[in-house]
Amino acid sequence: MNLRTYPGAEWRLVSPDEAGLHPGKLNDARRWLDDRVDDGRYRVVIVRGGRLVAEWNHGIGRDEQLWLASGTKSIFSCILGIAIAEGKIPSADARIVDYYPEAMDVPEGAGPKPGRYAFAKDRAITFRQLISNTSGYMKPGEEPGQVFHYQTYGMNILTHAIAKIYGLYDTNDPEGSPGLKQLIDTKLRIPIDAAWGYYLANFELPPQARINIFGYYEGIKSSALDLARLGWLWCSWGRWRDRQLIPEAWLREATKTAANIRANCPREQWKYGYAFWTNDHGQLWPHLPHDSYAASGAGSQHIWVCPSLDLVIVQSPGLWRQQEENDTGLLRLIVDACK
Repeated sequence: MNLRTYPGAEWRLVSPDEAGLHPGKLNDARRWLDDRVDDGRYRVVIVRGGRLVAEWNHGIGRDEQLWLASGTKSIFSCILGIAIAEGKIPSADARIVDYYPEAMDVPEGAGPKPGRYAFAKDRAITFRQLISNTSGYMKPGEEPGQVFHYQTYGMNILTHAIAKIYGLYDTNDPEGSPGLKQLIDTKLRIPIDAAWGYYLANFELPPQARINIFGYYEGIKSSALDLARLGWLWCSWGRWRDRQLIPEAWLREATKTAANIRANCPREQWKYGYAFWTNDHGQLWPHLPHDSYAASGAGSQHIWVCPSLDLVIVQSPGLWRQQEENDTGLLRLIVDACK
């Protein structure tokens, strides 16, 4: 029997004491933000046990939808896990070229910059390597699975491949294709009663760049309260009320450092899983629980999840510049407030 608490159309607001947080220490965390905000802005949502404990908005409205930027990659990971569970992809180790051969249709001169195009080595790239940012796609000298190199283009071909498998992406009509957002809607957004929107984004690239192949990043734009719904779904290991929306085994694996990063990269890089920033080896936030993880994007967008504390903290935007700052900053202060 599922006894966890989930929000309805609105979050249930509880006091810090009811949620097991010291009110004074929580106020200290708010003052810490106010002392540093200057002429900036922040928006913070704290959820514990599926209930809203605090919502702090400074200089930005609660309903304004901001770009989640690279934080959307964590959603892509969930869709990949769902596609595998539904049998659309046999495993994460399937080669991308078998489902999206267009990925190789980027000859020299048609890539994002000189020296960047689809190399013969890229034919071996797998879905797992793409979602863990170890694919080396269009990167000279980077063999698939060997180097952690955070990039957007590899993630784009992953999303286009998944969308194509479901009949939702056509390189001849990238802007007219439904794209991955249709899957995100049906598999995630609607079931958790969220109301986020979507956008397509491209870097400024040469006119000959084949952005229909490797461009068109599909991002979401959201309120902090809706991001907290997503965080609570993750904290519940993919379950929402009586439905398992994301395979639990996939999410547990995705939120730990990817095996190919542990095998091939220096220990200081052991902080990334399948499009989630991870703390299982204490490399990202040494003073925070090692089971915590996050979706993170440009503009200080951050959804931090800690299953052992039943805690979700959203910053949209936060005041940090490098997410490691949270180790002794806002996240640390809020964790210290937990009874």
